[in-house]
Amino acid sequence: MRRLAIGLALVGLVAAGCGPGSGSSASPPAPHVAAPAADRSGTSYDAAESTPQEDSTYPGVGDPGVDALHYDLDLGWDARQDRLTASETLLFRAATTADHVQVDLARQLEVSHVWLDGKAVSFDHPGKDLVVDTPVTEGDRHVLQLTYSGTPEPVKAPTDRGDFTTTGWTTTSDGSVWTMQEPYGAYSWYAVNDQPSDKAMYDVTIRSPKGMVGISNGVLRSRRTVGDATVTRWRLTSPASSYLVTIAIGHYTETKDAGPHGLPITYWTPTGRPAVLRKVRYAPQAVGYLESLVGRYPFDSLGILVVPSNSGMETQTMVTLGDHRYTLSKDVLVHEIGHQWYGDAVTPDDWSDVWMSEGMTTYLAEANWTASHGRHSRDEILRDWSRSVSAMRAAYGPPAHYAAGSFGQGNVYYIPALMWDTIRQRLGDATFWRLAAAWPQTHRYTSQSRDSLAAWWSRQSGQDLRPLFHAWLVGHAEPTWHVG
Repeated sequence: MRRLAIGLALVGLVAAGCGPGSGSSASPPAPHVAAPAADRSGTSYDAAESTPQEDSTYPGVGDPGVDALHYDLDLGWDARQDRLTASETLLFRAATTADHVQVDLARQLEVSHVWLDGKAVSFDHPGKDLVVDTPVTEGDRHVLQLTYSGTPEPVKAPTDRGDFTTTGWTTTSDGSVWTMQEPYGAYSWYAVNDQPSDKAMYDVTIRSPKGMVGISNGVLRSRRTVGDATVTRWRLTSPASSYLVTIAIGHYTETKDAGPHGLPITYWTPTGRPAVLRKVRYAPQAVGYLESLVGRYPFDSLGILVVPSNSGMETQTMVTLGDHRYTLSKDVLVHEIGHQWYGDAVTPDDWSDVWMSEGMTTYLAEANWTASHGRHSRDEILRDWSRSVSAMRAAYGPPAHYAAGSFGQGNVYYIPALMWDTIRQRLGDATFWRLAAAWPQTHRYTSQSRDSLAAWWSRQSGQDLRPLFHAWLVGHAEPTWHVG
């Protein structure tokens, strides 16, 4: 997620609310699905196994009983009618033994049919929860399929920030679409376990009106015209939390580039806007700078997508940036690419620990990169921040215990950035940067907790850093940062 500028300050359905049973006897035969052990390229889904949990900050979203492994989404978008018609296949592991399966899906999307392991099943769709009435046993894998349609609407965001008020599927006046969905909102357009502890792989097919193009995460596997539609197929083989998934449909031009060690980089910028493309083509240098601090880029591709938003998101392998002077700046680009290590490769398993993503990327980009490329030293930048953080802690709470209605405020960016610099001073540059690079490498594609991070840094450094983490992250008194 863009930092808050401190100086500026395949495939189920009943209508929402209908009773269970509507999708059973009248359902057509289930679509054919491949064996659930591996995807069509032979890739195992075992790497996507997670330990899902109920979120401590936003417990109303997500369900710890579902461990999603792979989503196959086929999305048809009618820009004239603002209507989405979709089929979905979800491969999941039952994380608990239960008498039902529950995923998040917005009430605006009407589910027509649901199948589990090829059999039509009854279901209910009260509010934002799709509840499938069938028992499952812990550890077993299942294939859930559904078909649905409707007019997606964005979800109210739990924040008092000025750059965004909603998350999820957003439709513009010309029928174009973009999404940003932190901390939740993916359920506004597909059935999902919408909590960051549950990572999964994705195959996404987007059928957009001819002249538009659909964009998602990962690698573009094909793009073709079928009748009056443009059909794109995307594959993301690195497990991702749902908030890190992106969809955009609109008039975009694709430009290819290469980064360090031949990294494929693709820019998707508004057609006829070459100035926008020039601004984001700093990506190769950004990757090179970040690799000098935290090691090799953790994925096999990088994309930059520019959408009509005032914010930006670290969406996995396909960074989403708002078409705004600030969000197209180099320091924001470095920040969002930095999230590919901290936030994407390793993700907080609970929204109370969003600081794990934002604190380090703020330290990497707005402190270190800015000092290397600007007029102020790192110490000068950090000293300026240190004058403001007590007020942030007082207003919004400690970084790991913030007010739930003030998601993404400066307390989760600048306070932990100062904490990381304090740790650097204590350990020395060599040890600190070695561990900063090793953490995403050794925990790649997982979701981690505050406790696991603090324990790991303590073990690896040979110093008990847990009291320091505790003081900075959950204490009510602001620790003192010193120039080092």
